[in-house]
Amino acid sequence: MAPSFTDPDAVPAATIERYSGDPDFVTALARGLAVLLALSDKRRHASISQVSHRTGIPRAATRRSLHTLVKLGFADVDDARRFFLRPRVLSFSHAYLSASSMAVLAQPILDRLGETLREACSLAALDGDEIVYLARSRSSRIMSPALNVGRRLPAYCTSAGHVMLAQLPPDELDAYLARARFHPYTEHTPNSPERLLALLEAVRESGFAFASQQMEARLCTLAVPVRNAGGAHVGAINVILQGRLVGRSEMAERYFQPLHEAAMELGALLLP
Repeated sequence: MAPSFTDPDAVPAATIERYSGDPDFVTALARGLAVLLALSDKRRHASISQVSHRTGIPRAATRRSLHTLVKLGFADVDDARRFFLRPRVLSFSHAYLSASSMAVLAQPILDRLGETLREACSLAALDGDEIVYLARSRSSRIMSPALNVGRRLPAYCTSAGHVMLAQLPPDELDAYLARARFHPYTEHTPNSPERLLALLEAVRESGFAFASQQMEARLCTLAVPVRNAGGAHVGAINVILQGRLVGRSEMAERYFQPLHEAAMELGALLLP
């Protein structure tokens, strides 16, 4: 699995250097992708120096990557020589989501679930040390950009991440804990392997994960696992409440059974 970073969008130069001895590894491509990811919604317009600092890639290589992205239509530059993404980058996520059977099959299920609960519901999968949102109910209220489809978040401070981390084999979980960096997004963010392990044990006992204000203030979520027809854990479905707080017991009483039924319905459609 990939290493964990404070910023879920960053690909530092150290990661690229780790593969420099691989004759089939294309460093220029890796740097270009790192530069592309550095132009995230956290810094919509960034100078060459800012991108270079964020990625750790030399300024000259950063400039060439940005120049190439502009020429290919994936980025542009403003009058202040700051670079920003263009809508063409969405073609990457569209291609993946169109080909992802789980995302396609989940959409009508999430739509029905969202209508029933009158809350925002999402499907997420574990990718490396992060979760990535694959689908969201169409009736969802406008929410934080951090929860949009395609957004990546650290697994250690999200209910969907807790559900999936709780199912990892012991050796994989130990490796994750050894490299995880517990960035304190709020005072409620898990800040140590011991604290996270306690939360994961609660997930195993209850069959769901509850996270309150671990990523953002006044944001609480409850997630359940999605297992495919062969019983393998392949994702998580959650309900997201933003702007108000509900306790763990009340969240479970309201939302666990509908979420569980939706996860079972989706899982039955997914081949091993």
